[in-house]
Amino acid sequence: MASDEPKVILLNQKYNIPLVPKRINIVYITFRNKKLRYSDKGSGPVLVLVHGYLESSEVWDSFGTGLAGEFRVICPDLPGHGESGTHGEVHTMEFLAESLLHLLDELQIEKAFIAGHSLGGYVTLAFLELYPERLSGYCLFHSHPHAYSLEAAEKRKAEIGIVERGDRKLIIPENIRNMYAPCNLESMSAAVRHSEDIAELTPAGGIAAVLRGMLLRPSRVWLIEEGRVPFLWILGEKDNYIAHTTVTQGISFPRDSQVIYLKNSGHMGFVEEEEEALKIFRGFLRSKVLRA
Repeated sequence: MASDEPKVILLNQKYNIPLVPKRINIVYITFRNKKLRYSDKGSGPVLVLVHGYLESSEVWDSFGTGLAGEFRVICPDLPGHGESGTHGEVHTMEFLAESLLHLLDELQIEKAFIAGHSLGGYVTLAFLELYPERLSGYCLFHSHPHAYSLEAAEKRKAEIGIVERGDRKLIIPENIRNMYAPCNLESMSAAVRHSEDIAELTPAGGIAAVLRGMLLRPSRVWLIEEGRVPFLWILGEKDNYIAHTTVTQGISFPRDSQVIYLKNSGHMGFVEEEEEALKIFRGFLRSKVLRA
């Protein structure tokens, strides 16, 4: 069960930028005999924000605080990331979805709106397939429902090889810089450094395990089209990883869905255009989820 006295910590003070609130409640529970860390703040309808590859719950600190005045915002470290333990050599999306279910059960939360960034979106779709009754809605934040192309799969396999050779830090600079739109790299250099710091703390075993898991994930386009719960899709027009003009093609969107494009964002719109992203997020929740 969750600790009775959650730790209160300060993060990212050295950058002197408003990425994080002054006080964050950090709590630890056990998932399959290993530690799982999460933050929990605010009150109201429950939102779970799920980070991406080479990230941790810290990436949501500022964005989550912007929502915590109206919602209860829970941000977990996925297994193998942040301070959550690594479980074996493969973390499938279904396994990571199970960790979210375990967290909701521990907190006695019947339903939540889950938003997943990049890898977190893949996990969110797996959660939707396995546990739809536990969702009030979901958001793919710079993510997509497609299986990897052959080119993308080969790149991930190459990254596994680099990590297994003990050179995990070699994959970090390019991955992180590509998360931000080229036009934002200079003005957001502190945020880029913060992302690099988070990535460098990701253990090699966790990186390799999730890379193997991502290679196994199937297409879940059909799941979006079923329209089980309200769906928000946020994409960046300057994303180096996802082609916003083609990724939505061929998908039949259900009634309670919305696709939004952030004009000045790459793969990190909740940082690059935080206020606009918060406005979009709140508007969707109020119109599609809270009214239900």
